[in-house]
Amino acid sequence: MLGTLRAWLITAPLIILATVVCGTVSLAASLWDPSGRRPHRVAQFWARLLLKIAGVRVRVEGLERIAPGAAYVFVSNHLSLMDTPLVLAHIPVQFRFLAKRSLYKVPFIGYHLHRAGHIPVEREDPRSSLRTLAEAARVVRERGVSLLVFPEGSRSRGELGEFKHGAAYLAIRAGVPAVPLGITGTRAVLPAGSLTVRGGSVTLRIGEPIPTARMAPGDHKQLSALLRRRVGELIAGGAPCPAG
Repeated sequence: MLGTLRAWLITAPLIILATVVCGTVSLAASLWDPSGRRPHRVAQFWARLLLKIAGVRVRVEGLERIAPGAAYVFVSNHLSLMDTPLVLAHIPVQFRFLAKRSLYKVPFIGYHLHRAGHIPVEREDPRSSLRTLAEAARVVRERGVSLLVFPEGSRSRGELGEFKHGAAYLAIRAGVPAVPLGITGTRAVLPAGSLTVRGGSVTLRIGEPIPTARMAPGDHKQLSALLRRRVGELIAGGAPCPAG
């Protein structure tokens, strides 16, 4: 009971305040920086602040596998709305998201997503999704930024779900390594369907990047299966396997 009261009377108002302030600063920064790099740095600060306010203790493993300034497609399991702030706060590269197109219709949020360089995707329209993946691959190649993708499509409530193949296809089209991420603990911090944020311990494990430069687009199903296996190993707490 005491934890719930603290979450609603202290944690929630502070998170809302931090989000409004940082969101406003990020939007202002985007007016002078159409590349989205400054808004991303603001978002990283917001994510670290949010985790601190919530009392989340974070353990990161495998960060040495990520080269600052390089471009990747990060492929992660999805447990909670807290997953994105966790990755934002602890992976030190510029990356964007594939965001649902419906979010772009929300006042302030939609304009901010557009200005920050995130990419809208229409999940219910396969042709539109394919065009979106091609555009996302172009952004990765030409701008040198990474992308974060949750290939399960939605937050899982139990075991690791099946992976949609878009993330693997995107990595191959962009010609950049695909990096499996394994997240544990965030479901307890912010369960699916809940707005009550609680403190707790979470772990972010970063697997070995999987090169895609020699892969053809037709290899995306095999790569997707490999990524799912690697993510499962990371969730289980095993040592990240070498690429291959």
